[in-house]
Amino acid sequence: MKKRMYLNAFEMNCVGHQSPGLWTHPNDQSSRYKEANYWIELAQILEKYEYDAVFLADVLGVYDVYGGDDKTSLKEATQVPVNDPMFVIPLMAHVTKHLGFGVTASVTHEHPYLFARKMTTLDHLTEGRIGWNIVTSYLASAALNMGKDQPIRHEERYAIAEEFVQVCYKLWEGSWEDGAVVRDRKSRTFTHGERVHPIEHKGKYFEVPGIHLCEPSAQRTPVLFQAGASSSGRSFATKHAELIFIGAPTIQAAKVFTSRIREETVINGRDPNDVKIITMITPIVGETTEEAQAKYDEYVAHSSYEGALALFGGWTGVDLSSFDPDDEVQYVENDAIRSTLESFTTIDPTRKWTIREIAHSIGISGMGTAIVGTKEEVADELERWMDEADVDGFNLAYALAHDTFEQFGREVIPILKERGRRGDRVTGTLREQLFGKGDYLPDDHVAKRHYDKIHTVKTN
Repeated sequence: MKKRMYLNAFEMNCVGHQSPGLWTHPNDQSSRYKEANYWIELAQILEKYEYDAVFLADVLGVYDVYGGDDKTSLKEATQVPVNDPMFVIPLMAHVTKHLGFGVTASVTHEHPYLFARKMTTLDHLTEGRIGWNIVTSYLASAALNMGKDQPIRHEERYAIAEEFVQVCYKLWEGSWEDGAVVRDRKSRTFTHGERVHPIEHKGKYFEVPGIHLCEPSAQRTPVLFQAGASSSGRSFATKHAELIFIGAPTIQAAKVFTSRIREETVINGRDPNDVKIITMITPIVGETTEEAQAKYDEYVAHSSYEGALALFGGWTGVDLSSFDPDDEVQYVENDAIRSTLESFTTIDPTRKWTIREIAHSIGISGMGTAIVGTKEEVADELERWMDEADVDGFNLAYALAHDTFEQFGREVIPILKERGRRGDRVTGTLREQLFGKGDYLPDDHVAKRHYDKIHTVKTN
């Protein structure tokens, strides 16, 4: 049996997302991001073609490293303006029955008590189809606008993340017992209060003594995504995540990341295959190879050199505005997304990147890569990435919204199904649809000790 291929649509509540400049193409829809119908139409496309989920990225600051200010990002619409991703989920859930929703939320600039309620609410409204992409917020501009004197150092962000998720686990798993809510009209009892427990958390960063405000949702804890391939990110992800998102511009880079992740998953006492690794791809499909290449060249003509380097600057903390486009990029250590800079510098010794080449790559495919060809060639290449890089699936970015997702779904997904990479659609929670092992976290997950604690008390 062939390994299942996970397929998510990679989106963001903004213009362009991973393809800076492509909003100028006459067939692109992303400038409509403010409209409810934009998100409803997207959801209907993804549901029709059986995508697993829509993976919603987010940032809480502006990309202001390139040139030392935010002028380029504003001019080129480089992930600004950007709206909150959570509010589009109920719109999309209302017109779908299977589509999952992985939403990005930062542990650095949220409070776990309020955040846990938001996610439980979304899990209720989606009937158990919500996932959380756990991020630590790399943009200095976000930290400053959230009242921090200076950006939080890379390692401390992950220390905060560790405590943040533990608070959430206690609220989701260890506050309300199964069966606490009875809705008994005759006795006028909605909830048995003795079966709802305060979590009494007191830590270095958070103090949360009380109960979770929400009754348990279908999944209790949302499906856990994590996007971080640095040393600290891997350590955190391989302990907590069910799916890990990496960005890799080459198969060799992806192979290094996946190997590290599998090894560290074992160190954390988990089966290396229990963690599903997702990388980013932008598919560009044509009737012929030549037509696909012509389409790619047309997209390049609309892409933005400066917009791409503004994204790179925000991701890596490195300002390339004063360098020659043909200069080679070198690795430096800072507190931005270390794995992104590593993937363009040290991770693949056979590949050296100039600034021009990085801008060209990011201009169409962000921190991933573009796959250009016929529907069969694109399917072949996706399978090659799975076989050679040991990834489990893809966050598919769009060149043109919604055209990329519609064409890929119509033309490529049926081929993947024929090849045994996609199974029949399953009804249920997102976790059940993805893994087929039930609605709750697996018994060996670190969060389950909080669930076991209150249910052991109940049994005894």
